[in-house]
Amino acid sequence: MLTALLVGVIGSSALVLGGALGSYWKPARWVTGVFLAFASGTLISALSFELFPEAVELAGVLPSAIGLLVGAATFVVVSSWLDRRVAAGPGGPAGSAVGFALLAAVTLDGVPENTALGVSLIASADLGITAGSLALLFAIFASNFPEALVGAMSMRAAGRTARFAIGIWSIAAALLTVAVVVGFSALNGVNETALGFALAFAGGAVLASLADTLMPEAFERGKPAIALATALGFVIAFVLAEGL
Repeated sequence: MLTALLVGVIGSSALVLGGALGSYWKPARWVTGVFLAFASGTLISALSFELFPEAVELAGVLPSAIGLLVGAATFVVVSSWLDRRVAAGPGGPAGSAVGFALLAAVTLDGVPENTALGVSLIASADLGITAGSLALLFAIFASNFPEALVGAMSMRAAGRTARFAIGIWSIAAALLTVAVVVGFSALNGVNETALGFALAFAGGAVLASLADTLMPEAFERGKPAIALATALGFVIAFVLAEGL
């Protein structure tokens, strides 16, 4: 339990760091695009070499494929509803709703990601951190930071105070830390098919968030440097996953 809590705090601390930095610093658009592209590369690697392969090993191909599709569909449905709410909100997409949209997106894909991180710790009998868990932790940290950075910048640009922006991202960090602990404690002892489905569901949400949010935003902000940044993130996460 203490290991799960510590891992959750480390992964979610990126939200606090990004929120604090974005509250006082406004980097160039291409810089935030490169950050987002790097995050995309780490998540692609974690999904390819940690989340989905482990899900297939535990539950088999069919349950894992269903879990992946259900996770992706869940993200799409909730994200579409959120987009409509943001567009109809005060100030429209250019207002403070943009920052809250990023906050909700982080939470939407962050909860299954962090729950999966907790699940990945179950596989270790001594509650240690495996190479796969380390790679997933790195990917979560790398994706949380730029999203919180850009989200806090949007909130500040819309007139919110630095204290508000930092506070709201800190609350999100606490929520995602709890998700790691819940993933470890609530799913510890359940059958392998259920664990595999949970991991695949998280992978589907991650994949949908990449296609829907992270990669398009990275391309818009950071081209042409995004290709190298994505490749770098992928390689680093791969090395961590393989324990090289």
